[in-house]
Amino acid sequence: MKSNAYERLINKPEKIEIINSQKYSITSSMKNPIIIKVTNQITTEKDLELSILSNLSFFFSQLGEGFALVDHQYKITNGKNNYFIDVLLFNYKLNCFIVVELKLRNLRKEDKAQVELYMKLVDEQVKEPHHNKTIGIVITKESDEFIVNFVKREDIILLNYELEKN
Repeated sequence: MKSNAYERLINKPEKIEIINSQKYSITSSMKNPIIIKVTNQITTEKDLELSILSNLSFFFSQLGEGFALVDHQYKITNGKNNYFIDVLLFNYKLNCFIVVELKLRNLRKEDKAQVELYMKLVDEQVKEPHHNKTIGIVITKESDEFIVNFVKREDIILLNYELEKN
C-alpha cells in the first residue's frame, strides 16, 4: 500500500498480451506489470542500468525466482567487433542466460535484432551444452513507462513495466 503497487492494475495498455506460462516459463512467476525502483532521475541508459543494479534484489524479486547477475557491460566478441551487453543474467531454475538491453525510447525492429545477435553470441561463446538457449529482454521507455520486451528467438512479447520513484 505504501508504494501504491495496487495502482499498477489500473489503466493497463491495450498491447499487453496474455501469456501462456507453459510456453514461456520465464513469465510464470513474474509479476505483471513489473516495477523498477528509481532513486534518481533517469536521463541515460547508463542511469537506468545503475538504478537496476543498485536495486538488484528488488529487480530479481520482480522478475521471479532463480535470477543471478553474471555481469553488466559484459563484453562479447564477434570476429573483430566487440559488443557490450548492458546486463547479463543467469537463471538457475530455467538453466539459461538472459541478455538485458536497455533503451530510453520506443522499441524498434533493430533492438530485437541486436538482442537476437547477443543471444546467438552468448549461445555460441558462453553457454555450456547442458544450458538451455538464451532468452533476451529489451527494456524500452514509452511515454512515462518502461516496457519490458521478452525476446525468445523469433517471438517477442510485450509486458507493461512501470516506474516507481522512492
